[in-house]
Amino acid sequence: MYNRFISISFVSFFFLSSLFFFIIACLIWACTVLFDPKLKALHLFSCFWASVYLWVMPFLSVTVSGREKIKPGRTYIVVSNHQSQLDILVAFRLFFHFKWLSKAEVFKIPFIGWNMVLNRYIKLKRGNKESIKLMFEECNQTLSNGNSIFIFPEGTRSFDGRIRPFKPGAFVLAKKNRLPILPIVINGTKNALPKHSIIFRGYHPIRVKVLDEIPFESISEMDTDQISNMVKLKITAHIDEHNV
Repeated sequence: MYNRFISISFVSFFFLSSLFFFIIACLIWACTVLFDPKLKALHLFSCFWASVYLWVMPFLSVTVSGREKIKPGRTYIVVSNHQSQLDILVAFRLFFHFKWLSKAEVFKIPFIGWNMVLNRYIKLKRGNKESIKLMFEECNQTLSNGNSIFIFPEGTRSFDGRIRPFKPGAFVLAKKNRLPILPIVINGTKNALPKHSIIFRGYHPIRVKVLDEIPFESISEMDTDQISNMVKLKITAHIDEHNV
């Protein structure tokens, strides 16, 4: 009952506070859009907005390691494993500039999704060929403007925490745009909030680890399947469920 009460309280706070934070986001956008073409200020506020929800939860503890490996001003293809709905909030704790690639349905969520539109994050309708084509065009343009893109290459959340097969899109973008790949590992979110659940499962420490970037030079002669397998192995080596 306690976990259910906390979960209901969190969801209520999440939606009620979203209106307040969205109003602030709109003001930041209006005040900065003309001289901040990458919308760095708005994204930084979005990182703070997401972090508030993690700070207020009594049994969520998030630690980030390896943040110093993120080089200021560098454009990355950022890839991470995906265990829970919490992963998005947790990834914002990195507090560095990037654009999300996310399924189109998320952009329709009041306030949260509208803020994603303001940030010019990139939407994708899964299984829609025209949407996939437009997504790649938008990703290429976004990267050429110096924005990193954060992608969950599994495409959906894992049921058991073990990493699923990677889709090739992230690695196609890395090859085409001659960019380094930045692997991120998230542990603990699956146990805190499993897939298809809104009930938190007690105290679970969550850990985010930034791995060493993979320079483009080291993958330039590899095909996308080889790159995908290499990155997957690097991330898998740090996932708890693969190292029991």
